[in-house]
Amino acid sequence: MSELEQEPAAAVSLFGDRIDLARRFTEDLAREGELRGLIGPLELPRLWSRHVLNSALLAPLLRPGRVGDVGSGAGLPGLVLAIARPDVHLLLIEPMERRVDWLTEESEALGLDNVTVMRARAEDVTLDEPLDQVTARAVSALSKLLPLTAPLLRAGGEFVFMKGARVDEEVVAAQKVIRKLGLADVRTEVLGEELAEPTRVFRAILPERTYHSA
Repeated sequence: MSELEQEPAAAVSLFGDRIDLARRFTEDLAREGELRGLIGPLELPRLWSRHVLNSALLAPLLRPGRVGDVGSGAGLPGLVLAIARPDVHLLLIEPMERRVDWLTEESEALGLDNVTVMRARAEDVTLDEPLDQVTARAVSALSKLLPLTAPLLRAGGEFVFMKGARVDEEVVAAQKVIRKLGLADVRTEVLGEELAEPTRVFRAILPERTYHSA
């Protein structure tokens, strides 16, 4: 059986005085993740670098307010961001019951009072108040993800999606959708280039409610 990756030195600088919570989350996920179908059997030796720190790199981009994490799964990035940014309220949107159970139990165990867990598909979510930002990690291509999540955002809200190495190709393929939504300040960024696993991010602003779901 593989062992949990040793905590990288960068963890303390990324989480600051919240590092103990990050450690507890990582240990809990290492212990429960494979059993509950949250992570694959090969992820323990890279759990910190590929998943936890990779998610934490997004934390400085969040605005104080309400942020939705679509397809939250194991809590990557949602629970990690809730740990790193206690001033931000995270809405974790996840359709699968066993993952919802994990997100609920883990947020309670860690005492994260800035987390709400919602069992739903993104397209079925109805909010009393739109979100300031929405994020997602390894959910779907931008051409599908943007129209799916746009109805969740307020005017002036921001998409902050974690993407893979081919993010620029996804942006090209999503040009029709980007134009239809009237997105502004569209860009991609690479965060944490000094780390073993950098994070690629797609960012864009929804300037006005130009999109209506069918």
